[in-house]
Amino acid sequence: MTPIRKVLGLAMAALTVAGCASVAADTDYGDAALAMFKQDFKSKGPATLERIVARDDAQQACSEQPTERPSEVNARIEAAQLKTIKYPADGKYIGKWEEGEKVAQNGRGMQSSDALGAANGGNCYACHQITKQEISFGNIGPSLYQYGKVRGTSDEIVKYTWAKIYNAQAYTACSNMPRFGHNGVLTEAQLKDVMALLLDPASPVNK
Repeated sequence: MTPIRKVLGLAMAALTVAGCASVAADTDYGDAALAMFKQDFKSKGPATLERIVARDDAQQACSEQPTERPSEVNARIEAAQLKTIKYPADGKYIGKWEEGEKVAQNGRGMQSSDALGAANGGNCYACHQITKQEISFGNIGPSLYQYGKVRGTSDEIVKYTWAKIYNAQAYTACSNMPRFGHNGVLTEAQLKDVMALLLDPASPVNK
């Protein structure tokens, strides 16, 4: 593959990862790609270059070894990401499942055409089965149907679920799941609503 094709390949990959964990980068052309971004792409609205040109430690590690990593590298990433979790200050984790379903169905957000400060969606159905009512869903992630019914609602499960949604890499290094809370994709209120969708016994998820 020619250098320019490699650069363009990285550019296309980077532009499609909105909330994803990382961009697979090759050190031979990573600098050239970043230079191209800075020259040819401009931030507009909520769509900025910041998360592409200024990757954090987890993104950097996952980009350097996108598929297989030593267990100690995974452990280091997960331990560092676990420390980023911010639990609800009021101690309340469960919102309204009806609003959580709206978040799960909504794939909008963080695009140049969106207004600054507009609510983002979670696009959860792109990767997961969640309710039986929705028949169009992805299978990249596991089915979440009957999530709370199967797992229960112990304090341990509630806190784990919150942390997993907030920053999936705290449990799975280089996970493809967006770091919804850590990256500010979803607000605390939205996170609580998604929690309700998964854990509230009245939610269609648990019927």
